[in-house]
Amino acid sequence: MKRLLRVSFDIFISSVTPILTWFLLSIILDKKLINVFTLTYPLQCLSGIITAIFGMGASICIYKDNNKNSSNNGIFYGLLVSLVIFIYILFNNDGYIKLMNMNANDYHIFSIYSIIQLFNQTIVMLILNKLYYMEENKKANKISLLFNMSYFVITIVISLITFNQFLVMIYTSIIMSLFTLIILITNIGKIDFKLNFYNAFKYNSVSIVKNILFFIIYLFGFKNSFAYGTKYIVAINLATLVTDLQWDIETSVSTVAKIDISKNKFVYKEHLKNALKLNVILISSVIIMSLIGIFIYKPNMFIFLIFMTWHIIDYMLAPFTNIKISYLQLEYSSFKTTFNEMIAFAIRIFMSFIPTPFCTIIGQMCSSIYEFTYSTIKFGKIRIGINKEN
Repeated sequence: MKRLLRVSFDIFISSVTPILTWFLLSIILDKKLINVFTLTYPLQCLSGIITAIFGMGASICIYKDNNKNSSNNGIFYGLLVSLVIFIYILFNNDGYIKLMNMNANDYHIFSIYSIIQLFNQTIVMLILNKLYYMEENKKANKISLLFNMSYFVITIVISLITFNQFLVMIYTSIIMSLFTLIILITNIGKIDFKLNFYNAFKYNSVSIVKNILFFIIYLFGFKNSFAYGTKYIVAINLATLVTDLQWDIETSVSTVAKIDISKNKFVYKEHLKNALKLNVILISSVIIMSLIGIFIYKPNMFIFLIFMTWHIIDYMLAPFTNIKISYLQLEYSSFKTTFNEMIAFAIRIFMSFIPTPFCTIIGQMCSSIYEFTYSTIKFGKIRIGINKEN
C-alpha cells in the first residue's frame, strides 16, 4: 500500500497543481481561463502516449529484454518525439482552438502556456517512470513535488505581480523549461540508443492504445459537446476538473501491478485490497471538489449530475478492471488484450459522434461495462486454469 501511495502521490501532485493553477488564474486574470483546462485536455493523451511507450514501456524492457539502458534510451527518444509533436501544435495553436469550437482570441495566449506546460510535464514523467522501475520512489516524489510546486508558485506569483497574460506565459514557460532541462540532465544515465520499439509498445500496448483512442474521443467528443453552448461547456469543464485528478491517480494501480507482474511478485488479492482503499479516498475527494466547484461556478445541476453519476460508478469498477487487464496483457496475450481494449474504445469513439452533448459520458459508460465484463470473464478462466495446474 505504501508503494501504491508513493506512485499515487507523484500523479496527485502532477495533476492537482494544474487544476489549482487554472482555478486561481481564472480568478486573478480572466474567468474564461478555466476553460483552457478542457480545451487542451485531449493533448494530455498525446503526453500519455509518449510516456507509455518511452517511459513505462522502455522501463519494462529492462527486465523483459535484459536491456539495462532501455530507460535512458527511452527518455532520449521520448524527448525527440515530444519536441516534434508539441512544436507542431504550437505553430498551429489557433487552428486547434477553432477546431474545438472555441474563440482563438480569448484563449490564444494561455493555450500556448498549456502546451508548453504539457511538454515539460511529459519529460519529467519519462524521468519519473525510470525512477519507479529503479525503485527510487522517494527521489521520484521529491522531483515531482519540486517541479509541480515550482510551476504553481511561479505562475501565480507572476500573475499577481503583472496581471498580464502574455508576461505570465513568457516568464513561466522560460523558467520552467530551464528547470525541466536541469532535471533531465541530472537524471538521465548512459545512452547507447538501443531500444526494441516493438517490445516497448507491446509491453504497455493497452495503455498506449487507450491514450491514442482517448485523444480521438476527447478531441471530437468535446468538439461535438461544446457546439451546444456555454451551459454544456461549463458543466463538462467542471466535471472534467473535479474528476481528472482522480482518474490520473487511478493509473497508479496499473503501474504498481505491472511492476510486480514483470518481477513475478504479483498477488491479485493484495493489489485489489490496496486499490479499493485508494478508491475510497478518490471518490471522497471527487464529492468534496464537486461541492466546492458548484459553489464557485454554478453549473446547470441537471447536466452536471448526469456526468458525475457515471464517473462515480466508473470509479467503483476501475480497480477490478485495471488490475485484471494489466495481468492479461503481460501474462496472457498482449495482442488479444489490446484488441479487446480497441473494441471497447471503438464503441466509445462511435458514441462520441452521436448528435448529443452527452456523447462523451454515454461512450464512457458503454466502454467501461464492456472492459469490466471482458476482463472479469477472461481473468476468471485463467485463474481456474492455474488452480487446476497447481
